Order: sequence, then structure tokens, then C-alpha cells
Amino acid sequence: MIPVAIESLDALPLIAILRGLTPDEAVEVGEAIVAAGFACLEVPLNSPEPLESIRRLRAALDGRALVGAGTVLSVEAARQVAEAGGQLVISPNTNAEVIRQTKALGLLSLPGFFTPSEAFVALDAGADALKLFPAEMAGPAGMKAVRVVLPAGTRVYAVGGVDPDSMDGWRAAGASGFGIGSAVFKPGQDAEQIGRNARAFVAAWRRDA
Repeated sequence: MIPVAIESLDALPLIAILRGLTPDEAVEVGEAIVAAGFACLEVPLNSPEPLESIRRLRAALDGRALVGAGTVLSVEAARQVAEAGGQLVISPNTNAEVIRQTKALGLLSLPGFFTPSEAFVALDAGADALKLFPAEMAGPAGMKAVRVVLPAGTRVYAVGGVDPDSMDGWRAAGASGFGIGSAVFKPGQDAEQIGRNARAFVAAWRRDA
């Protein structure tokens, strides 16, 4: 297996978090978000039949977007994501065993952290990037403070409470990218609305670039 490269996210480092997505709507929702400019989709494992959604998204979007799982809490769950065709594993916490297993499977690892200690445990285990979560509790000031001690070049995504208007402040504080959930996708929204939501974030990113 050829490992997935984190650099593939650099052009537009926005991850759509599709919590609550169902398999039957997965491809339509995914197509709307990718058409808006996103190149990375996350299906949290506490969604209905998440592995089936990941399979369908990967088949439909292969070569156009990375597809993976969020809320990955165990080594076994990471293996299941790989078997379903997932390309990245995202967690709300720092679990060195999950990170090492993810990398052994050739997938991208983006674990969650909130303290510098967790950040360094994740990096030592091989994480490709870090997810500051919940970002709304840390704020841009927290991002800026932790950036001071992290190795140069560390990619840090802000996840939680980010909207198009606040992105520039986060980027000024050192955010490399964002994970965006309900501001892009909520269960019950149609593809047209989801596409509009996604386009607002893409426009904000490009405006602030």
C-alpha cells in the first residue's frame, strides 16, 4: 500500500465532518462538498453505518478527495476504517497505539489534543497533523501559545466552533487548517444547502490566503 501523503491536503486544508451521514445520502452529499472545493471528508464512527458510507464515498470520489473516519477510538476501529477504504483516521483524543496502528496501515493520522503534553505524545507516535479540539475552548490565543513550543512545520487544525468569519483570526494565530462540522453538514439538509455552506468556507479560505 502506498501511504497517503499529508501534503495532499495543503492546497485546501479544510476537512468536512459529516456526523450523522447515512449511506444512502453519502455520495450526493460528498459530491456537493467536493464540487464546492473541499478535498477531504470525514465520517465520524458514531454516525449510522459509517463504514458503509466511507466505502461508498471512497468509490465515488477516489482521486478527487480523501475520505476517512472521525471519532476513531481504538486500534480495531482504525483497522476497520482501512478495510473500508478509508485514507485517514481522526480522533478526538491522543492515543499513541491508535496513531501507530494508523501509520502502520499507511493512513493519515490526525489525533486530537488540547495540551502541549498531548501534542508531543501524538507527534512522537507518528501523527501527521494535530487537531486542536475543542478549539472553541482554547481560542486563537490557545492556538498561538501552543504553536510557540511545537516543532516548526507542525500542521495544526482547529476543530470546533469555527465559521467563515473567524477563520482569518485562527490563521493569524497559527492554524494550518480546519475541521468543520455542523456549519457545513447537518442531517436533513439538502445537497444544495450543504454546497452553499461549503462554498462559504472555501471562499473565506481563499480570501484570507
